[in-house]
Amino acid sequence: MSLDERVTDLESRLAFQDDTIQALNDVLVAQQRVVERLQLQMTAMLKRQEEMIGQFESFEEEAPPPHY
Repeated sequence: MSLDERVTDLESRLAFQDDTIQALNDVLVAQQRVVERLQLQMTAMLKRQEEMIGQFESFEEEAPPPHY
């Protein structure tokens, strides 16, 4: 294999690697956005759950009606 062929082969590989790295980066960025959105949703759900638990606890603490 001549030097020119080797250089051409290396340049070709580099171009494909650059393309692959960019594609992987795009996927990583998209996944990070999904993770961030899921974290926000999870935080909101935990807050709602805590509010609901607080409401149920206040009902349990009330005295029973007088006829008991």
